[in-house]
Amino acid sequence: MVLGIIALLGAMMVVTGLHWASMPPSRVETIDVKTVHLKGEFVESNLGTALGPDGKVTVRLIAQQYSFVPQCIVVPEGMPVTFRGTATDAIHGFVVGKTNANTMLVPGFVATFTATFPKAGEQLMPCHEYCGTGHEAMWARVQVLPRDEFLARSRGGERMSCVPR
Repeated sequence: MVLGIIALLGAMMVVTGLHWASMPPSRVETIDVKTVHLKGEFVESNLGTALGPDGKVTVRLIAQQYSFVPQCIVVPEGMPVTFRGTATDAIHGFVVGKTNANTMLVPGFVATFTATFPKAGEQLMPCHEYCGTGHEAMWARVQVLPRDEFLARSRGGERMSCVPR
């Protein structure tokens, strides 16, 4: 019985592995790391937090040795926030404080996920994938603003960051 279960699990791993190797997930977005700063979605003027005309909040960021751009991100309390990020040189990752906002950033790919921040305050966002000798100093801050304050600050239509430009 035990050998039968082990054989079944092994067969399932082989079938699943072959299936994903021939048919990768359809949500994979790729990006050219050589031009990520020069054109497209991740140019410097487009990084940070933006409130779209549809009312959706989007944060765009780049990870590079040994920093995140922007260094400080502003998000609203109690509203869904979509993060879109990529890396330029090595595999990076981040986790935001005690939330479920957690992802890996791989060069050449765009990571996307949505999170909601339940209460206002400031949280740290360290890199959690070893990326070289300066890894321990790679972190950013996330400022969670009350919803009304965030909406008032975002009326200008510019990308928001808590670091002055």
